[in-house]
Amino acid sequence: MSWPTHGHVLDFASGRGRHSLVLAERFHVLAVDRDADALPPLAAHPRIDICICDLESDAAWPFASKKFDAVLVTNYLFRPKLAALFDLVADGGYLAYETFAVGNAAFGRPKNPDFLLHEGELAAALPAEFDILDAFHGVISDPQPAVIQRLAARRINASQQTGKPAP
Repeated sequence: MSWPTHGHVLDFASGRGRHSLVLAERFHVLAVDRDADALPPLAAHPRIDICICDLESDAAWPFASKKFDAVLVTNYLFRPKLAALFDLVADGGYLAYETFAVGNAAFGRPKNPDFLLHEGELAAALPAEFDILDAFHGVISDPQPAVIQRLAARRINASQQTGKPAP
């Protein structure tokens, strides 16, 4: 996957920001998580902004008018917000998603089915204006045994969807 050289990346449910720190070497990053203790150390980085919010609350979605060149989601699943999350990817932008899948209970947490993807679930939920670049569902052994699902996708430019220039 060839992300833009510069741009804005959303690290969604970033936790302590291990991905944000790496991404900030090339991009401007918005690290979002509900853990008020995890994010403040990232704020000192000149290319990382932080947003402390509960992504699962009934509060207004704080990103409704924003678009990102890339959206990264790791080890997080809240199905009611999937469509809103996919909508954050700008035309021509990328989505990289990896989280646990059904069968992971054999290896440890999470075990709750609410936090485990069914095979092909991310791809099936993805809007039609995305091209799937890569997908995986299965057992991994590194960094520790788990059942995961990965999806890499790119939103097609509006002009490519209709054959006409974007407005």
